[in-house]
Amino acid sequence: MGRMKENPRYNVISMRVSDEERDHLENLMKTTHKSVSDIMREAMEYFSAHHEEDSITRKAA
Repeated sequence: MGRMKENPRYNVISMRVSDEERDHLENLMKTTHKSVSDIMREAMEYFSAHHEEDSITRKAA
């Protein structure tokens, strides 16, 4: 049996992508040496950070 992870991940999310999007993702995997999951986690963090910035900017205007 494997070791217990500090932050185990139990949820699986799937999504449909075009051939072009898949090719782009595969190129990202090759150039960054990261998994699809790692890339998607970073994309969510990036989106969340920019979404918050946009919300703050809109409220200030």
